[in-house]
Amino acid sequence: MRIKIDCERCTGDALCVGHAPLVFALNDDSKAEVVNPDGADEQTIREAAQECPSAAIILLDEHGNQIFP
Repeated sequence: MRIKIDCERCTGDALCVGHAPLVFALNDDSKAEVVNPDGADEQTIREAAQECPSAAIILLDEHGNQIFP
């Protein structure tokens, strides 16, 4: 699974950081970024994506197909 962040949509709420702190962090612009895609299991990453109030976390399968949202 690949993780992408839509920086235009990200509002910097940091719920993803709270849910998966080894995967996500806020950058200098207070936008989420992926710091370690292997920092949590897939279920935790999916839950972090689901928690994002702006749906800025996009999950892709190994073929590049969007699986969330």
